[in-house]
Amino acid sequence: MSTPKSPKAATVNYDYDAIVIGTGPGGEGSAMKLAKAGKRVAVVEKYRDIGGGCTHWGTIPSKALRHSVTQLIELKNNALFTNNYPQKHAFTFADVLHHTQKVIGEQVKMRSSFYNRNNCTLHFGEASFVDNHSIKVKNLDGSVEVITGKDIIIATGSRPYHPQDINFKAANIYDSDTILSLDYQPKNIVIYGAGVIGCEYASIFRGLSVKTDLINTRDRLLSFLDAEMSDALSYHFRNSGIILRHDEEYKKVESTAAGVVIHFQSGKKMKADCLLYANGRTGNTDLLNLEAVGLKPDSRGQLSINEHYQTAVDNIYAVGDVIGYPSLASAAYDQGRIAANLIITREGNKKLIKDIPTGIYTIPEISSVGKTEQMLTQQKVPYEVGRAQFKDLARSQILGSDVGSLKILFHRETKEILGIHCFGERAAEIIHIGQAIMEQEGAGNTIEYFVRTTFNYPTMAEAYRVAALNGLNRLF
Repeated sequence: MSTPKSPKAATVNYDYDAIVIGTGPGGEGSAMKLAKAGKRVAVVEKYRDIGGGCTHWGTIPSKALRHSVTQLIELKNNALFTNNYPQKHAFTFADVLHHTQKVIGEQVKMRSSFYNRNNCTLHFGEASFVDNHSIKVKNLDGSVEVITGKDIIIATGSRPYHPQDINFKAANIYDSDTILSLDYQPKNIVIYGAGVIGCEYASIFRGLSVKTDLINTRDRLLSFLDAEMSDALSYHFRNSGIILRHDEEYKKVESTAAGVVIHFQSGKKMKADCLLYANGRTGNTDLLNLEAVGLKPDSRGQLSINEHYQTAVDNIYAVGDVIGYPSLASAAYDQGRIAANLIITREGNKKLIKDIPTGIYTIPEISSVGKTEQMLTQQKVPYEVGRAQFKDLARSQILGSDVGSLKILFHRETKEILGIHCFGERAAEIIHIGQAIMEQEGAGNTIEYFVRTTFNYPTMAEAYRVAALNGLNRLF
């Protein structure tokens, strides 16, 4: 591991030991770690409330929406309720947004208390660099102040990418931020971009009985996933009524009073009440005046960093979505803590874990950690597969949620767990059981753990025992 670059000893007194720009997961992780180490910390937030894009437009609202829609689907399919209790005729997108706003409010209140009780100084306004140690803050009231800090952490996140030839000011064209302002129930929607965000919103709208067309610019859904998981999602999307169109790219988008018409390079065209464009994101670096410190983001607005999250300027760090992959809230929080640890100790002895779990909150949910079958085959690793179908689990039958499966990939000879892939409700929770064993050193990482350990019954965790026995029975 390379030695981190250390800023020269300061010859001036700074207002703060560190300035953190942004209060999303990366900014919060940085600020809390620094504050608890006794550092004087200033935090600059452009929005009126704490939480960043994660809390206000991204992770929290989309997952809260998904939860509400999942409950509606369960209610619709539960004979106990449909036969004995009257139901509202239909729920709209605006209806389920009420729960989302409540959750956002609770998150803001809780996270604001973190900064207050750890004595972080909050500045609400737009931050831009004056020099390597100075930040100009244009406050929400229009006033301007300059604050100085020995170290600066950029945690400004990202925003939806906007192609210049699409009019996002049109009333019926949305991105994944502005879709939260949708105040009517569309009869049909086109979602352009079948990445994680596009797939999650396709689940939400289809769950509300909106006719949904999902346009994928690639040849299959979420191609970074294990192929079996991707295929399962495609099947259940089609089974729910979502229309999938692969290998399509738009040529022109027209917005009229009657709806949106999308013209494709293939010659096809499609009409809907509204369009949700969810194809790519841009790092929030355009307002930072990075030229003042000699930093230049790439074409996607992202900053380059070393393994310690330092930019090319020794005392300036960057974490979270603004540096790109893996663009996960969970990883951003840890990145912030790792960067803060370097500032505190000047030792680069902390690193992000190798296998970061992925949670995709579609309906049904998907989560994975480690290698896929395709990777292991390409790398010529002798592996075996253990599977458990949720429909065979007592707890799943009790819940009436029998869609899904758990797949464990393990080395045929050492029995080391190499990858875990889960499809179905609570997948993002279930995955952590296997992740904990995968993270064990040496002989501690073995699929046999699941057959020699007694699990509660009935539970979804039982899927690990079933999958482990299934896989071990394949060995010869």
